[in-house]
Amino acid sequence: MMTEEALQRRPVASLNEIIHSAVNLARFCLGMDVAFVTEFKQGRRIFRHIASRNEQVPIKVGDSHPLEESYCQYIVNGSIPPVVDDSHIYPVLKALRATEAMEIRAHLGVPIRLSDGSVFGTFCCYSRKPSSTLRETDVTAMRRFAELISSVLEQRVMTERARETTSERVSNVIATHGMYIAYQPIVNLSTGMIAGFEALARFRAEPIRGPHEWFADAHSVSRGVELEVLAIGSAVYGIERIAPNAYLSLNVSPCTILSGALEALLAGAPLERLVLELTEHAPIEEYDALQAALASLRSAGLKLAIDDAGSGYASFRHILQLRPDIIKLDQSLIRDIDLDQGRRALALGLITFANETGCAIVAEGVENERELEVLKSLGVQAAQGYLLGRPAPLD
Repeated sequence: MMTEEALQRRPVASLNEIIHSAVNLARFCLGMDVAFVTEFKQGRRIFRHIASRNEQVPIKVGDSHPLEESYCQYIVNGSIPPVVDDSHIYPVLKALRATEAMEIRAHLGVPIRLSDGSVFGTFCCYSRKPSSTLRETDVTAMRRFAELISSVLEQRVMTERARETTSERVSNVIATHGMYIAYQPIVNLSTGMIAGFEALARFRAEPIRGPHEWFADAHSVSRGVELEVLAIGSAVYGIERIAPNAYLSLNVSPCTILSGALEALLAGAPLERLVLELTEHAPIEEYDALQAALASLRSAGLKLAIDDAGSGYASFRHILQLRPDIIKLDQSLIRDIDLDQGRRALALGLITFANETGCAIVAEGVENERELEVLKSLGVQAAQGYLLGRPAPLD
């Protein structure tokens, strides 16, 4: 017998075959003409699986009707019993358009419930002729089939529902502009003056979470570019309110760069005062394509930074392949650098590489004076962190 874990690993096509087999087996065993599985969604019942004695059936997969016009709603709320020997005996059923359109006389149906108790839809079968042979044992059999179908559907349905919920949340944030931009100062360690600001998105919407989670959710439902464009567009307005000798650093993912949206978004902006930060956590499949997408912007003065350097192998690949103007040392490398010889050695290696290749170094996440003193002694030119200034609106 196949375990639940094995079922979850089966491809969608195979799961559909299992469900269709169960639906057709129930139809055959009960001697019915048609059997089907429906899903309830946004006030409608949608036919997901259909098995019939022959191909002359008035419904097809994907058809949908308002729930209030279906047997399914009556089954779930208990208005009709699971077994209907003859639909014409029940005035409420005889009056339904589905009774005549689908030629329903005998009908048997049960809800399909997921493990959290929610109703997915119904498992039903019907005959074009009345029946006096359906019994409670048939209802029990249908419920067993419904449980099997539920177990097969469970993971896929929960994943789809989670995706829909995520998509709704992200769409709401985009539609209502449910974010604001905080600016964290980047300080020149030689002069103590502000060299620039990193623009950081902050979200007002529920659930209250960090920006990384919001952007990850947006990318998971193919809305990441839209959300990043919204954040970058909002952030760029702030450049007019910072000192003319300070730059503005903007976080961006490879897919947003490759989308081609940046050139139009940054048209008219002072590119020589802008820096694009690529995170180490963002996967890059085609470095050549990314370089080509950035070429005109960089030639016009825009600078490129590799974020989170030292937190993983990907950042080193980004640095070697993309030849950035700025390398940002990750806060995991900076934390307790005054106490950890290994962190100091790795930081010094990156600083030496930057000096050899003409890159600038910015240290992130500086939280105390001891860390700051070590960074100065290693030759770091600029830093940011709570010690030097927290993210905040420019006003």
